[in-house]
Amino acid sequence: MRLSKTPMALLTAALVVTTISGCTTVSQGEGTTQSAAAGPASPAPASGGVNEEARALLPQSVRDKGTLVLATDPTYPPFEYFDTDNKTVIGWDVDMGNALASALGLKAEYVPTTFETILPGLASNKYDAGMSAFNVTEERQKVVDFVPYISGGSGMAVLPGNPAKLSMTAASLCGKKIAAQKGTHESQDILPTMSQECTSSGSPAIDQAVFPTQTDANLALISGRVDGVMADSIPLAYQGTLAGNKFELAAGGDFEPRLSGIALNKESGLRPAITAAMKAILQSSVYSDINKRWGIPSASSITADQISD
Repeated sequence: MRLSKTPMALLTAALVVTTISGCTTVSQGEGTTQSAAAGPASPAPASGGVNEEARALLPQSVRDKGTLVLATDPTYPPFEYFDTDNKTVIGWDVDMGNALASALGLKAEYVPTTFETILPGLASNKYDAGMSAFNVTEERQKVVDFVPYISGGSGMAVLPGNPAKLSMTAASLCGKKIAAQKGTHESQDILPTMSQECTSSGSPAIDQAVFPTQTDANLALISGRVDGVMADSIPLAYQGTLAGNKFELAAGGDFEPRLSGIALNKESGLRPAITAAMKAILQSSVYSDINKRWGIPSASSITADQISD
């Protein structure tokens, strides 16, 4: 549920692929990473089997290949992160990707990479799809196609008890040091807009601290270098639990709820098949089983009629 570069930057990056700093999973504390934390004890949900109508819509080249290559940034639990072996990617997106591939009669293949290189990789046909909690935005839809699968908004991570009394309002953040991950909706849009609200009202600007990974931002909060961290609410709540409750989600509803989904190259021909398979999954018990396994609140679920053909 993250937002990355503008369309022009994406198109440029499709020609000259750039990278950001290497990522690890969310930290449990200074010097440790979440790769030491196992996934849920419950078994992975059943796939639901092959959906022949959806499979018939696949491009012949993909059917012949037999795999669905999915790019993901494994630094964003519960959506995607490394298991205890520090090699196997697990998470909500992985379970959903497995169910999707199974419905199409394919095998899912996950390629760990940095978040900002996924959409350029799609443009160069390096992957079949991007499965990394991408926000569906008008700007991105000019560059890639999306098939939505969940909804959610932004939240604020704070130290236990919220000593700074922060919330997702500009008034509570003026003069405070607030962190966010580079390239996200929070760092590019929400924080700058809220900071402008502060200065327009005569209050101090928000001291915006942008970090290359969510791990770095969370560590800054735990170590007291920032007052709060702004990111998508579902991952923040999950990451706080995995970090031994060293931080928590501030009270209040999601800020600007929006759809997230699978990103596809517009020229790949995959959208009809992915759409049909996803609609079938959303109407089955597989979807609710995956949500339950990863602690996704019911308010974040979407229905099949929210996906356009």
